[in-house]
Amino acid sequence: MSRSLRTPIRTALVAALAALAALLSQPAGAAPTSASPTAARWTDCSGGYVGLTYDDGPNPASTTALLSALQAGQAKATFFIWGQHADQYPDLLRSEQAAGMWIGNHTYTHPHLPQIGEPAAYQQMVDTQNAVQRVTGQRPTLFRPPYGETNSQVKSDEARLGMAEVLWSVDSQDWNGASTAQIVQANATLRAGGIVLMHDGGYSTTVAAVPQILDGLAARHMCPGRITGTPGNAAVVTAP
Repeated sequence: MSRSLRTPIRTALVAALAALAALLSQPAGAAPTSASPTAARWTDCSGGYVGLTYDDGPNPASTTALLSALQAGQAKATFFIWGQHADQYPDLLRSEQAAGMWIGNHTYTHPHLPQIGEPAAYQQMVDTQNAVQRVTGQRPTLFRPPYGETNSQVKSDEARLGMAEVLWSVDSQDWNGASTAQIVQANATLRAGGIVLMHDGGYSTTVAAVPQILDGLAARHMCPGRITGTPGNAAVVTAP
């Protein structure tokens, strides 16, 4: 081989080896280093923040898929946990925590709190606080009463445990057999500061709706936010 050909071949070989080394240095499953469509998705939040919420988990039929869909869209949500499910599926609850999701209290067995009265209602909240803390090391500061049923005693119990009550402004109706398209449409009615009710209840329609929900929010310059609140005051949605 002539000397005039050796130099270009050597240069090309070095470049190829460098590219291969860079590729192999990325963590398994890592996305390419070039900018992806979602990389800058949540930089424009001029339309305000909304709260995405999922009740009733963790659930082996849906939690992992929901987390994957939310993480693919670089979005966070609040998961309101059954204490009983936290005890049954601790690894799934840890997965939610590891994914950066926010964890709220949704009672231990999802009863009608005003109907069961005291001290049973208070104990439902306490048992869930303890269950979540056993698994995550943290105690929730947000509470969602099952079925949205609340009264002065429930609010007093929440305050006693240092939790803010979180209801919703939009019901996706996923629990009532809503299709994926209907769940997406319900989310499209969210306004700044709004909170949408969805469920980690094994509904494939809810999981399938996530990418379209996030696309719709981004198109309206709205971003998934964090729900915060103090006991006795209404919850608000802020930047994550």
